Amino acid sequence: MNEAPSVAPVPAATVEQPAARKIGVLLVNLGTPEAPDAPAVRRYLKEFLTDPRVIEDQGALWQLVLNSVILPIRPRRKARDYAKIWNYEKNESPLKTITRSQAEKLARALEPLGPRFAVDWAMRYGSPSIASTLTTLVGQGCERILVIPLYPQYCAATTATVCDEVFRVLTGMRHQPSVRIAPPYYNDAVYIEALGSASGAELSRLGFKPEVVLASFHGVPQAYVDQGDPYFAHCVETTRQLRERLNLDESKLIMTFQSRFGRGKWLEPATNRTLKKLAKDGVKNLAVVTPGFSADCLETLEEIAIENARLFKKYGGENFAAIPCLNDSAPGMLVIWQMALRELKGWV
Repeated sequence: MNEAPSVAPVPAATVEQPAARKIGVLLVNLGTPEAPDAPAVRRYLKEFLTDPRVIEDQGALWQLVLNSVILPIRPRRKARDYAKIWNYEKNESPLKTITRSQAEKLARALEPLGPRFAVDWAMRYGSPSIASTLTTLVGQGCERILVIPLYPQYCAATTATVCDEVFRVLTGMRHQPSVRIAPPYYNDAVYIEALGSASGAELSRLGFKPEVVLASFHGVPQAYVDQGDPYFAHCVETTRQLRERLNLDESKLIMTFQSRFGRGKWLEPATNRTLKKLAKDGVKNLAVVTPGFSADCLETLEEIAIENARLFKKYGGENFAAIPCLNDSAPGMLVIWQMALRELKGWV
């Protein structure tokens, strides 16, 4: 039998040790204005609504509506909404407060793996921007960067636009880092368990027993789904598994969609119309969970907890509860931590 050829050992000094390479982890959420006033909201909405992933038809008609109707009028009303939920102690929106805390807690959770991790956070719209944080991570010596879009369900208007912006920033770098994008986690077992245990605990602490629970997701135009976006299917699967975890049937945990914008056809049933009908039909006790949001924000703290609560009671409802998102809670951080560990395999 032929003897295997011997290989001379390479001197350790000539080998680049993987442990010496710095690894960045970047958490990304949607975004927020810098202040609860009309000028700041106008800047934020302009950046958001000129993204062709959000509004796919950026033609002349849309530009006319955007610049002559939406941007002159809508920011004043939205600024008042932001003022209701603003974190005045830190002078920032709750979304920014929570996302920062998620990054800080993830950094501490990764400390046992060694000092080579740099964890940061960014907003797709507003600040801190993806461009600035990616540049900072590269400047800190990160040769590999894991980007985690904090959207459980994939949608081109959320997840894909994060990828677009990451890749746009990379085009301006001569020495690019290696980049991974974490996949959506709508059916991840740890996410479903965290969502179910946290929601179940919150529901059990209420001073009333909800007759119906709504699982409210952010809406998107029906046309986006018709053209192949998997968002609706992801929401359906999350809701199905959450029903199983909470032991609720389809009549007790109803999937709905909120935040409709414009006159076109959006995903249905609509959250506001559903809870209005339930109240008219005699339902007195209602709770809403928001499984599509990783952190509480305007859409959960104002639209659901204030606006929709008022609507439910206006039409005959009595008790209403908006269940908090996972946020930076222990179950929420377990989801992010295990996702980071899974996607860092081969780098760590």
